[in-house]
Amino acid sequence: MTAEPLETGRKASAALDKGALPAIVLARLDAVFDDWDLALAVDGVAVGMGEISGVECVVFATDPTVQGGALGVEGCGAISDATDIANMRETPCIGIWHSGGARLREGVASLDGVGRIFSAQVRASGRIPQISVVLGPAAGGGAYGPALSDVVIMGPSGRVFVTGPDVVRRVTGEDVDMERLGGPDTHGTTSGVAHIVAPTDDEALYSARRLALLLGRQQVPCNDVVLTDPADLVPSDPRHSYDVRPVIRAVLDPGSYQELHRDWATSAVTMVGRLGGRTVGVVANDPQKLAGCLDAATGDKTGRFVTWCDSMGLPLVFLVDVPGYLPGVGQEDEGVLRRGAKLLHAYAGARVPRLTVITRKAFGGAFIAMGSKGLGADKVFAWPTAQVDVMGATAAVEVLDRRELAAVKDPKERAALVTRLAAQHEATTGGLTRAVECGAVDEIIAPAQTRQKLLDALAALPQRRGKRPNGPQ
Repeated sequence: MTAEPLETGRKASAALDKGALPAIVLARLDAVFDDWDLALAVDGVAVGMGEISGVECVVFATDPTVQGGALGVEGCGAISDATDIANMRETPCIGIWHSGGARLREGVASLDGVGRIFSAQVRASGRIPQISVVLGPAAGGGAYGPALSDVVIMGPSGRVFVTGPDVVRRVTGEDVDMERLGGPDTHGTTSGVAHIVAPTDDEALYSARRLALLLGRQQVPCNDVVLTDPADLVPSDPRHSYDVRPVIRAVLDPGSYQELHRDWATSAVTMVGRLGGRTVGVVANDPQKLAGCLDAATGDKTGRFVTWCDSMGLPLVFLVDVPGYLPGVGQEDEGVLRRGAKLLHAYAGARVPRLTVITRKAFGGAFIAMGSKGLGADKVFAWPTAQVDVMGATAAVEVLDRRELAAVKDPKERAALVTRLAAQHEATTGGLTRAVECGAVDEIIAPAQTRQKLLDALAALPQRRGKRPNGPQ
């Protein structure tokens, strides 16, 4: 991909000489690209166009050596133009942010320029992958630029905040430093702004490369893989926890994945990877955290992820092992209904193929939310030992038969009665058998068949469904 100067009418560097760039900017662009040319260099912003393992990309980088990376009119124009060019070429756009926001000396003109960046990002939203890498302070407009992109990657020195510590101190009286206010720990674990927190700048830039490959080339040849039986990775006792990530990796193509939001809303895992050479989005419950329960934060996390995957045309794969929604006053205060509804709305309105595998259990409203047939899943598979119901049989009889149980005082007799009533309840509701009969589950499969069943189902489905009457588009 040979770059030509962008047709912007701006004062670009005449020779477009990469060697004239500040060392820090040149090193960052070199770390992203395999081969590239300088397309534009203006007052504090450089734009490169080139390739990452054959995938064409547009990358812009703010220059921290010019007024701390603060954005003036010319620099804002370079970023908005770069985003529009990437949108026109249908290539990933990577932004490397190290910026103090709008320039104070340029006043409202710089604010207008920042607004034009945001407008360009929204024009490109859902059309091309937009990836932000934050390697230094990114304040004000320099903070919302990353927030408007699809994926935010933070290096160890990344700091993202609307206003800096000095302003916070003057306005609110809070004494806080830059790291606590907007560092990787804050945005990686608490706010959810950062999708990936990298231990080094090089790893942050490498993560951007990896995502550009996954999203910029959504279909690649799939070499032969060594299969792992997922059943070997999941304890048979539903009370025992486990890390779901090896299960996901056993389903996906080897070495083809990138987890997003690993340390935020941790009872659900969201990952991008390849399945048979095709890029997909994966949502899975993680029994290590909150026993895999859905909570208010996972509603935000998974709802946005599903919406984004749908906009990017990425099929969805759900791996389900969920006991329900996390109960409690705290959850209601945090808006578990409002935030949880985001996942329901996003999934039901998605137009990409949607596949679900129930591995151990799926109870109650969480059964619905986690890729159910009723919500629109194209195929729902279940392992033979999976449990599906309104709630677990033991919990159900403790509600339905509480008077009978209360009359039994001996603990051993009461435990035996619970076991007997639970077995009767399972026989009555039908469990997995009933789920197949009513169409809530399409097929019971052996765990070792999981990958192949997903591949077959994906191959049989259209890449995207057409317009839905009277429904989300």
